[in-house]
Amino acid sequence: MRRENSTVHALMLPWLAHGHISPFLELGKRLSERNFHIYLCSTPVNLSSIKPKISEKYSSSIELVELHLPSLPDLPPHYHTTKGLPPHLMNTLKAAFDMASPGFSNIIKKLNPNLIVYDFLQPWAPEIARLHNVPAVNFWSVGAGMVSFFFHAVQNVGEGFPFEAVRLHDYEQWKFDRLFENSAELEGKYLDYLSSLVGKKVIPVGPLVQDPGEEGGNDDIIKWLDEKEECSSVFVSCGTEYFLTVKEREEIAYGLELSNVNFIWVIRFPIGESMELEEALPAGFLERVGDRGLVREGWAPQTKILEHPSIGGFVSHCGWSSIMESMKSGVPIIAMPMQLDQPLNARIVEEVGVGLEVKRNKSGELEREEIAKVIKGVVVEKDGESVRKRAKEMSDSIGNEGGRELDEVVNALVDVLHEA
Repeated sequence: MRRENSTVHALMLPWLAHGHISPFLELGKRLSERNFHIYLCSTPVNLSSIKPKISEKYSSSIELVELHLPSLPDLPPHYHTTKGLPPHLMNTLKAAFDMASPGFSNIIKKLNPNLIVYDFLQPWAPEIARLHNVPAVNFWSVGAGMVSFFFHAVQNVGEGFPFEAVRLHDYEQWKFDRLFENSAELEGKYLDYLSSLVGKKVIPVGPLVQDPGEEGGNDDIIKWLDEKEECSSVFVSCGTEYFLTVKEREEIAYGLELSNVNFIWVIRFPIGESMELEEALPAGFLERVGDRGLVREGWAPQTKILEHPSIGGFVSHCGWSSIMESMKSGVPIIAMPMQLDQPLNARIVEEVGVGLEVKRNKSGELEREEIAKVIKGVVVEKDGESVRKRAKEMSDSIGNEGGRELDEVVNALVDVLHEA
């Protein structure tokens, strides 16, 4: 370490997505409790949504640092985030992020951190860190199963993945061809395999989930849940980056209706393309489900909802952060993967026994009857008892492991500094 005092100053640079920023922030909070001072670097539009999540407890140990992207014609500053970003602008955002590397270099020069923690979508970050003689550590905020699957595909072309439970369906494989936040309890064998693939030590950090008490607003949702029976309702959300097609919205709506299970459903639209919920859903849907369903547009306090005793299942796109939140809350998962790492995450959810996947037809389309069947199977029917029990067991297990895993992370980071 270059500083004489014992405080480690770490500069964190996540990708510009909520599903990446949130685990970086939660890791920063936990490290700050272990004598780290954290600089969290992102765009102003992202920092404006992060700021309310930093309580007074962390106000002196976590500093927000603005990274300014070039303002391209199709990408004004309010688009410098994946939240609500029209899908066709995703590559433009990535290009703009890469173009901001000189600005990140200036930030390093100004702050003079001991350590840089970067995301996998900016391979230029460690090179810039090296130029400033600062050690850099890669934090993958996705599961080790996905990362090991990717490295295996690159290094062992044509060879099947050695774990039978994790496979891509034909309709998913073509998407993959175009193209760690985790717990040893959940992904131990994948961590070991990943370590052998990359030739480096891979350390799990445990579940990085926001404290439900830090999520404000939407008291009407909690009041609605308070009136429902224990484990009688499902929460439905497909994350902040995926926007359902008209057909997908229709099948999910009818699936929820057929299930006869209470539900809270969060629907999102790209920025500038918002519409009335009555227009976005099948005619008469809201009237037919009545008080059994609550539909919201945009945002809902996910962690707080999952912690509520009335929630008996999470209809999830299987983003890794959402899986971690569900498992920490002991809520079984109705897996409905949409893109990216989500199909592989869904297979791991089933393999571990904490959820069931909604199977698609041969064309890769969702079907209402299957959605209803899996929801009822997980939440209501006797056959789902093992899944519900396993979800509770896993919640207890990863909760007990989290502190120990963080201590190991701290020790490893200090070792990196001593070697620098």
